[in-house]
Amino acid sequence: MTAQPTVKLPGSGFGWPTPLGAPGWAEVAMGRRSVRRYLPQPVDAAALDRILLAATSAPSAHNRQPWRFAVIERLSVKTALARAMGARLSEDRLRRGDDPEVVAADVARSAARLTEAPAFVVFSLTMREMDVYHDAGQTRAEYLMAAQSVAMAMQNALLAACAEGLGACVMCAPLFCPDVVRETLRLPVDWEPQALITLGVAANAGRERGRKPLREVMLRIDALPERCEGGAP
Repeated sequence: MTAQPTVKLPGSGFGWPTPLGAPGWAEVAMGRRSVRRYLPQPVDAAALDRILLAATSAPSAHNRQPWRFAVIERLSVKTALARAMGARLSEDRLRRGDDPEVVAADVARSAARLTEAPAFVVFSLTMREMDVYHDAGQTRAEYLMAAQSVAMAMQNALLAACAEGLGACVMCAPLFCPDVVRETLRLPVDWEPQALITLGVAANAGRERGRKPLREVMLRIDALPERCEGGAP
């Protein structure tokens, strides 16, 4: 029997057998955990490049590849972004009437997650090369396709980080203040921040989260009911 070909990330020690159903793939896809605490050591530059290269291998709408990445490793930049995002978070939460002490604790916790991570990557989308429509519904669909493309790139990055032996965690906070993120980091005007992924050598294994059983999230449709007159089933 011929051995399955293997795609290996250089230096990772982890082979991704093809096809994807072969042993090894499940270890990455199902063994990945969100890790929020890291050891105080930098992320290997070559490993980070491989992670982002894996991100660019994701499928995308029309193959327009609307993802954009901003890599942040310098503490001064992390701190500036944490402060700016924290100020917006505090402002929004206090306007809602949330307890000031609770808000302050949440802001401090979010800031620590950013400043204590050895590196993080801000994932943005751009509509620059996406199709343009004059219909509102089609315009929204095109935007969602770009957002889905960026999300697939993020998942590739998370799996590649796991394969590299690194911890990683998604923070969706940029969605609540994309203007703050773009202005603080001086990103191009067409970059729309969607989320960020913190990266580093894991200080712990991360917490295992329960998953809903497949039967709760899947429908197996073998036949369609006949429709009554008027279109209703």
